[in-house]
Amino acid sequence: MPAGVRRYDPDRRQRIIDAAIRVVGAKGIAGLSHRSAAAEADVPLGSTTYHFKTLDDLLVAALRQANEGFAQAVADSAALADPEGDLAGALARLLGEFLAADRGRVELEYELYLAALRRPALRPVAAEWCEAMSAALTPRTDPVTARALVAVMDGISLQVLLTDATYDEPRTREILGRVLRPG
Repeated sequence: MPAGVRRYDPDRRQRIIDAAIRVVGAKGIAGLSHRSAAAEADVPLGSTTYHFKTLDDLLVAALRQANEGFAQAVADSAALADPEGDLAGALARLLGEFLAADRGRVELEYELYLAALRRPALRPVAAEWCEAMSAALTPRTDPVTARALVAVMDGISLQVLLTDATYDEPRTREILGRVLRPG
């Protein structure tokens, strides 16, 4: 290909996002740069800055993609959609499956999520995740209880990740049940 001619590459932006997620998974957020993402994606450095003007833009895209997993599982869950089903039990089971499926991926998602503490550009995306989770639970409960369930599941997930504790599904079911049945 002659110098200066661009090759059409419609998947390049997605490959850069995927590469950024892999870099953060391997080296943490501190290890992510346009250069490290470009090297991981095997694209020219200029491609990363073309698609993502700032590193925060790249982190926003990575966080948005990472957030899709659990919120989508909640939204798609037949057990959660059943109005007669055990909501606390279904959520506890789903959370256990999420934590067991790929712990490294869950750690990565939380690292990106918590990066919003220091990077204000990420805060709207973190808020979107909370909203999506709450919206998925609202058909089964009221909005305030849905937010409480999301907060409790976040807390339980962080405790498991930070303490290397084994996930305790029956205990989680009991805790979520108490949120659903106050008093």
